Amino acid sequence: SNATAGAGGAWCQGLDIPNELFLVLGLVSLVENLLVVAAILKNRNLHSPTYYFICCLAVSDMLVSVSNLAETLFMLLMEHGVLVIHASIVRHIDMLICSSVVSSLSFLGVIAVDRYITIFYALRYHSIMTLQRAVVTMASVWLASTVSSTIFITYYNNNTILLCLISFFLFMLVLMLVLYIHMFALARHHLHSISSQQKQPTVYRSSSLKGAVTLTILLGVFFICWGPFFFHLILIVTCPTNPFCTCFFSYFNLFLILIICNSVIDPL
Repeated sequence: SNATAGAGGAWCQGLDIPNELFLVLGLVSLVENLLVVAAILKNRNLHSPTYYFICCLAVSDMLVSVSNLAETLFMLLMEHGVLVIHASIVRHIDMLICSSVVSSLSFLGVIAVDRYITIFYALRYHSIMTLQRAVVTMASVWLASTVSSTIFITYYNNNTILLCLISFFLFMLVLMLVLYIHMFALARHHLHSISSQQKQPTVYRSSSLKGAVTLTILLGVFFICWGPFFFHLILIVTCPTNPFCTCFFSYFNLFLILIICNSVIDPL
């Protein structure tokens, strides 16, 4: 029993993640997303609602990187006694992080909806997703992200606020699952029709497998990068004093690293 307790205590110590890793991942994400934004702004062929949504996602991921970089640098300077920062500045940085996280999740959902319209309403896409509607959508996401992040940071101790944030993540997860699986099912149907006409079942099987792998990677990366953080929030609401939950809380920095990794993967 002593050995088990010792192992449990070691597990509860969490992971010692160096601040340098936060800085490196933040810089990599910043450069990648800057390249995405520059490519979309420079190439006139990419001036369409679809790519504007991707550009907004890149900007959101940049803000995630920049805010985490700023917070890490400030913490390092404070630890070494070089800088004394007022609590309000830290709060503003937290609001920026929260706002960029919410907007990043939102634009992942918007991109999924846009792709769905592109596939299922291809002939009507340009009349449905006009530039004006795209601008309104983008402005609404940014405004809602800013307002919600202010509320979240101000009332972060309120379980109702945490439940709203958890519900938002679950909604985005279900939305992406339903839309992408429906798109994948349509693609399989088309592939089956084409292969039956050409009598090439091998092509159908290989293309279907490739589509399944792509879908698994897309949704898997989303769930792996975001899931642990929101599971952390669920445990805060449901079992804040439970020993297992307390152990899980000690890995919070790892969950932040995964979110930053998502900002690195998105541009790729």
